[in-house]
Amino acid sequence: MQTLLGAGGPIADELARELHRHYTHDIRLVSRRPSAVNETDELVSADLTDAEATLRAVAGSDVVYLTVGLPMDSQLWEEKFPAMMRNTIAAMKEHGAKLVFFDNTYMYAGTPTPQTEDTEFEPNGRKGTVRAQLATMLLDEMAAGTVNALIGRAPEFYGPGKTKSWTNALVFDRIRAGKRPFVPVSATTRRSLIWTPDASRALALLGNSPDAFGTTWHLPIDRNRLTYREMIDVASKVTGRRIGYTVLPRAVFAAGARFVPALREANELLPRCRGDNLFDASKFARRFPDFQVTPYRQGIENILALS
Repeated sequence: MQTLLGAGGPIADELARELHRHYTHDIRLVSRRPSAVNETDELVSADLTDAEATLRAVAGSDVVYLTVGLPMDSQLWEEKFPAMMRNTIAAMKEHGAKLVFFDNTYMYAGTPTPQTEDTEFEPNGRKGTVRAQLATMLLDEMAAGTVNALIGRAPEFYGPGKTKSWTNALVFDRIRAGKRPFVPVSATTRRSLIWTPDASRALALLGNSPDAFGTTWHLPIDRNRLTYREMIDVASKVTGRRIGYTVLPRAVFAAGARFVPALREANELLPRCRGDNLFDASKFARRFPDFQVTPYRQGIENILALS
């Protein structure tokens, strides 16, 4: 049995499909209101902040994927995420399951220095502090030998369907709608983006590779990092129309943050847009050289296919 805690998002849905295609049909989807992705999926309703409910959801599992997402709300993250991680760790210990934790890069400083699996945690906001806390909780258990786990860490998303990210919302969704795209802070810094189906395929591969456990993995990206200006140029070629763009400086976000909670929550992520974002996934590429990463052009073509 392979179990997904936090089913229902784009990462979890594609992960369920990938597991079903290549690894097992014995899949359990867990969330407050789970819905089937594959016909054979087992559905379990559970609140992962409830310790007993988490224990019941994990029972009988061999591999568990923690892919929970929450709205961009610092207070909610501080209240919910640590409890979810504590309960998940306790369930792993109780049932002897292996854990694959899907993580992000908010705990990194967001400077132009290349980010590797050994990069120190230097969060610059409340959400980054929470993510550092979660990773540290699990890393401590891994080091103590009490939990058999791995961390799969991804940079910002871009992708098809209901993928949620700045890049989708500000750039590609607006292009699809025939609107002028907005670029946060700078159009000329290199971005590290992960194609969401690639992230899910990589998590499935790691979870079914016994030697991958016990460490952190940066999930695979196209190494040919593009700037937003270059991405929009690709979009122009794909759509066959000239696409202009508007750069939103930090001052715009700061002004809007006084009135729009979502902009206030975004403020701590803005420093990583000022300079190049160099997420290094070479460790994964060395271990899994046959993994096919989706090139940016192919991904952008996919997103804009219905434009």
